[in-house]
Amino acid sequence: MIEQLTFSVSRQGLHSITTTVNETISRLFNKQNGLCTLFIQHTSASLLIQENYDDSARRDLEHWLNRLVPEHDPIYTHTLEGSDDMPAHIKASLTASSLSIPIINGKLALGTWQGIYLWEHRHASSNRNVILHISS
Repeated sequence: MIEQLTFSVSRQGLHSITTTVNETISRLFNKQNGLCTLFIQHTSASLLIQENYDDSARRDLEHWLNRLVPEHDPIYTHTLEGSDDMPAHIKASLTASSLSIPIINGKLALGTWQGIYLWEHRHASSNRNVILHISS
């Protein structure tokens, strides 16, 4: 089973997509065991499993990655789409474009404090496509 999910994001940062993924699995794959694979179809955004309880953990990750991969670095030559474009590609290459999560009894087998996040690396609003594939 394959479903394309589209997420509208309004800013750079971590955006929770756990609820949408859970609802889609419940609709498509109720009460079964299997594997959920998520794949983002973009080179300037990524996917992440991270703490869903304390917002400061997400903010710290965002700040750390922005410090690691700064904008306006003079070594960048790929600047046609703006100062955040090449840093976004680097950030996406350092993180993940896909995730695999077991499904047990129709539910994602995430830990108590884990959530699924779309990590937008650009500043502008955007629609991001994530392919959800469920196998049994």
